[in-house]
Amino acid sequence: MKHIFVYNPAAGRSDDGIGHLKSNLKKYDGQLTYEIYHTTAPGDATTFVRARCEAEPDEALRFYACGGDGTANEVLHGIIGKPHASMTIFPCGSGNDFVKYYGGAKRFLDIDALIGGVETPIDVMRIGDRYSLNVTNFGFDTAVARTMERVRRKKIIGGKHAYTTGILSALMKAMKNDCTVYVDGEQINDGKILLCTVANGSHVGGSFKCAPKSDNTDGLLEICLVKPISRFTFIKLVNVYKEGTHLDDDRFEKIITYRQGKSVRVCAPEGFAYTLDGEIIEENDFTIENCPALVRFAVPAQKCEENDAEKSAKEEAEAEKEPATV
Repeated sequence: MKHIFVYNPAAGRSDDGIGHLKSNLKKYDGQLTYEIYHTTAPGDATTFVRARCEAEPDEALRFYACGGDGTANEVLHGIIGKPHASMTIFPCGSGNDFVKYYGGAKRFLDIDALIGGVETPIDVMRIGDRYSLNVTNFGFDTAVARTMERVRRKKIIGGKHAYTTGILSALMKAMKNDCTVYVDGEQINDGKILLCTVANGSHVGGSFKCAPKSDNTDGLLEICLVKPISRFTFIKLVNVYKEGTHLDDDRFEKIITYRQGKSVRVCAPEGFAYTLDGEIIEENDFTIENCPALVRFAVPAQKCEENDAEKSAKEEAEAEKEPATV
């Protein structure tokens, strides 16, 4: 197998990440066939990965997306329809949402565990000719993202303050969004939403556990639609949503509509947009379909390290189960 690291120099923390990667790969010199490719522009990762797959159709290839969720999405598009190729992520972006499904970035930054990772077929979302590993969302979240994109390079309200600016703008303008959502043909709202997430992963927006029950191998999408609420209620409950306990919290019973399904259709007025793995796409009538086991994703082995107290507690518990001897 060839191991190809696709590094995005524009990703959030890529400078630190690539140094860590290179220093740890040196020990594999002469033992592992690997290379590092530096992307040059948006979309370049997809072009490169697809070309390599087509140039080496008989070689097992594993591509490592070295960047954030956007880089991972580009690598994903490159391996679609290429059964000899698989992918994983070396997370050095700003959000790294998808790897949180598996426990977080730290696990994937262990180069030895990542190279030795087990390849698992996972579900992928498709919208027309676009694909998503993690989450497709719309409503409040996309309003935040659109504002961030618009002010990112502006003084005072941009830069590190862009997210705050996006939240404040959405609180003023995006508390009630026009769109009708259908899950497997069933209409699940009255034409208004605060926000909606359609997920195979579990996290969105850097730290919001939007889909705590997600399973990206079950052939089903997780759909969580939040109905319009007041700003006061939003501020009071947003941390519950962030922590991922909203599906079990009684205060959300009348606020959330939750479904699992194979397809989601969204109908909205002109000018509507959704966010696909962080990319903003303007479209007002679209269908999200789940594609079961579409690609193979390498997951690092989970290291189970117990401290002495944990071991002692387990030994005591086992001892209590055993019959006493005389």
